[in-house]
Amino acid sequence: MVAQFSEMQPVILNELQRIEQKEQVRILFACEAGSRAWGVPSKDSDYDVRFLYLRPIDSYLSLFEPRDVIERPINNQLDIHGWDLKKALLLFRKSHPPLLEWLQSPIQYYEKYSVAGQIRDLSPLSFSPRSCIYHYLHMAKRNYRDYLQGEEVKSKKYLYVLRPLLACGWIEKYDKMPPMEFEIMVEDLVPAGSELKEAVLMLLDRKKSRAGLDDESRLQRINEYLEQRIGYFEQAAAGLKTADIHLDDRLDQLFRSALQEVWA
Repeated sequence: MVAQFSEMQPVILNELQRIEQKEQVRILFACEAGSRAWGVPSKDSDYDVRFLYLRPIDSYLSLFEPRDVIERPINNQLDIHGWDLKKALLLFRKSHPPLLEWLQSPIQYYEKYSVAGQIRDLSPLSFSPRSCIYHYLHMAKRNYRDYLQGEEVKSKKYLYVLRPLLACGWIEKYDKMPPMEFEIMVEDLVPAGSELKEAVLMLLDRKKSRAGLDDESRLQRINEYLEQRIGYFEQAAAGLKTADIHLDDRLDQLFRSALQEVWA
């Protein structure tokens, strides 16, 4: 029997508590980052838990800092991965989309202290349309090359190219981070009543029901759309703006205040 979200949340919180005790850290924030957060899980989708944490103050005063990542691939159903706050803030400074996605995930398991809220407040200032589109474009091109080149493909792999390309379209249209939910972007960016939209919605339904995930013939209409959008954003990305506000002093202060708040 597949555990539902209501059944898994205590399991996830218990595992986060074990990580705190074993690693001697404090977890600040934890969320879902995979297909469940996208709104397209299949019945056997695993739980992709992502979190931010802080080590004790002395750890940041040592010449030999520990790893800035904690990974716990527990089993096929639960994958847990966390970043040290220092690493997260240095990536945030570069408008790093995965971190920005985590902070707006529709499924949040845990949030303590004021740190995550402060980072969210700064997100509009650090957001760089150009760097974010390059991130999503690179993801789409890599997945298209790796998964959709054969005569037969796994249909769910189309989602791993469609989603980053729709994210590019959202950034271009709205000048802000895209929502994590796949269907919100499809509804807004794919023309209503089109053959393309019908094909995409069919893919989403099949992903949720786990039907048609074996190898099958390429979906030519979707392939044409993907190739067109990849070519378009390769040209358009360079013309987009970058973040024009430097946040170094504010991020330094945020890091110091987080250490005081958590370890005081």
